[in-house]
Amino acid sequence: MEILVFNPIGHADTQRLRRDFPSVTFHEENEITAALTCAPKCEALIALAHFVDDPLIAAMPSLKWICSLTSGTDHLSTLPSLKADVRITSGRGIHGPQMAELTFLYMLNFVRQAGLIKADQQAHVWDRRHQTLLWSKTIVIAGVGAISEELALRCKAFGMRTIGVSDSRTAVPGFDEILPRAQLMEAAGMADIFVALVPLTEKTLHMFDASVFAAMKPSAFFVNVARGPVVDEAALVQALRSGQIAGAGLDVFEIEPLPPNSPLWDMPNVMLTPRIGGMSDVYDVQIHPLIVHNLLCFIEGRMDGMKNIVR
Repeated sequence: MEILVFNPIGHADTQRLRRDFPSVTFHEENEITAALTCAPKCEALIALAHFVDDPLIAAMPSLKWICSLTSGTDHLSTLPSLKADVRITSGRGIHGPQMAELTFLYMLNFVRQAGLIKADQQAHVWDRRHQTLLWSKTIVIAGVGAISEELALRCKAFGMRTIGVSDSRTAVPGFDEILPRAQLMEAAGMADIFVALVPLTEKTLHMFDASVFAAMKPSAFFVNVARGPVVDEAALVQALRSGQIAGAGLDVFEIEPLPPNSPLWDMPNVMLTPRIGGMSDVYDVQIHPLIVHNLLCFIEGRMDGMKNIVR
């Protein structure tokens, strides 16, 4: 069996896979030209989904399985050359630690006024600024999945009240309360920090719009670490400009990369990052057990035993 590991930024530990599966031939390539050369003889593709394009799929007539190293696999279904019987699995479930830490970076930046403190340091100004705490604050997390569970448990360690918004789950470790989506506005009004962690679907497109921001407290902060289009960005900009909400931490946007003329770049009450939420210095370690499980199923012909089956 031969497998292509298209690994431009090293998210799969191919050397470890070779040790775990000595009977499998792994072709690790970092450049698309080299990947296209060995692609025709490979039955499986291990790669970050957003690096997979139609020419690569077209070059793999024997392809039976795509092992996506990312949780998002949306665009794979749009590739004309991808056959309907090709199994797709995702990397869902491993991103909790890094996504939770990024959310805490935003939250601590806001409540501790990190930007102003750093500016004081650079200006040699001794200003003992008023300090607020995350302790006793209410965080509302819209979307209750694996990442939200990791975030909620960390929030409890900080002494926060945690409220989830979900139609599919009613009791989850780390959450004090779960409200249905029908009570989204009520939940928004309770939040000191309101975090978007819903998947992008037809129902969640622009789920966070002007009405949601109007329901939030003027002292509340909004965080989007989900997908850009779940937020009505124009409505968010207006809410930030008017003081309707206190600020926003944003890792994802409706258009990416964020256009240079976006007002979000220069807003003092915004902290933005260039879609780094899922990144980690130990990504290969985090993803490896999932690859091993699914690869063993693939070798043994137990395709239905795979985890994170997309189709």
